[in-house]
Amino acid sequence: MGQQIKTGETVQLGAKGREGILSIPDGASGIVVFAHGSGSGRFSPRNNFVAAELQRGGIATLLIDLLTPEEELDRSNVFDIHLLAARLVDTTHWVRNEPRTAHLAIGYFGASTGAAAALVAAAEPNADIAAVVSRGGRPDLAGDALEHVRAPTLLIVGALDGPVISLNERAFERLKGEKEMEIVPGAGHVFEEPGTLEVVARLAREWFRRYLGPPREARKDHVRTQPDLR
Repeated sequence: MGQQIKTGETVQLGAKGREGILSIPDGASGIVVFAHGSGSGRFSPRNNFVAAELQRGGIATLLIDLLTPEEELDRSNVFDIHLLAARLVDTTHWVRNEPRTAHLAIGYFGASTGAAAALVAAAEPNADIAAVVSRGGRPDLAGDALEHVRAPTLLIVGALDGPVISLNERAFERLKGEKEMEIVPGAGHVFEEPGTLEVVARLAREWFRRYLGPPREARKDHVRTQPDLR
């Protein structure tokens, strides 16, 4: 068993000192980096809810602010997809160079504009991202990068979020790799309706478990001893 890491540890990334919350369950084989949407950050209740479900499923999480508080004051930064994607790439480099997370497969979870940033970052030539999940996202804002995303991608949209469903359907058609789209009944744009966020968390957990791999303890259950044929 690897080093036990206290959940909810605050970490600082980059020269600007962007802050994040790192949680690593025992035996984790993957980590999901959260790309928050416009006007949101590492304390987002909805993303923290999803992160907690991933942690219970044996997946490490990093909820990170892609912008500093000063940068958020300029609203153009909040909608600058390429700036957000660049910060996500920087965060990914940190994950790969941090001894506690360097061995983990990496996934992205993006909401709203953060979903577009996640897809742009995942489309980088050497991204090596294992999976992407979008919650009520605007993947269409990723533009031509959609056609270069190689990571298996799950788009989750609320059934009551009509305009965003159409935008996701168009983006879905442009994705060339493995992909799925889930429309959650009775859910609006932010999944505030009872039970809908639980559906998002379950879908995300299943997707990431599929492509990041199950926790090491869970994988032991699938090891079979072959009979001795001598």
